[in-house]
Amino acid sequence: MKVRVKWVEGVSFVGESETGHAVVLDGAPENGGRNIGMRPMEMLLIGMGACTSFDVVTILKKARQPIVDCVAEIDAERADEVPKVFTKIHVHFVITGDNLNETQVQRAVKLSAEKYCSASIMLSKSVEISHDFEIKSSQNEQNE
Repeated sequence: MKVRVKWVEGVSFVGESETGHAVVLDGAPENGGRNIGMRPMEMLLIGMGACTSFDVVTILKKARQPIVDCVAEIDAERADEVPKVFTKIHVHFVITGDNLNETQVQRAVKLSAEKYCSASIMLSKSVEISHDFEIKSSQNEQNE
């Protein structure tokens, strides 16, 4: 896997993937940024969230669970001193579908965390990562 990060100006960069996609990254205004893109550490969390969500959705679909939505809400704490590494990350999954089997959802989250999600497993070598989930009925979503 290869990516390319090109400096634009100030502390703004464009990240390009070998698959042809691009994203703008920028620093906070107090660090010379213009707030025109995500911060690199935000991107790291989003990457981890997408990786684990991919696993959970795939595992649930293979288990023939009637999933219609999956949202990973991620909260992270960082060290106060430089380097301001993540010290804790919590992933809360909101899984929506009708008649979802709680055991299957729990299994999917656990398999992602412990076996399949390369990003979270890599980060877990130096960061405390926790996971939980809630199940929502898609019937409730339609009535809101």
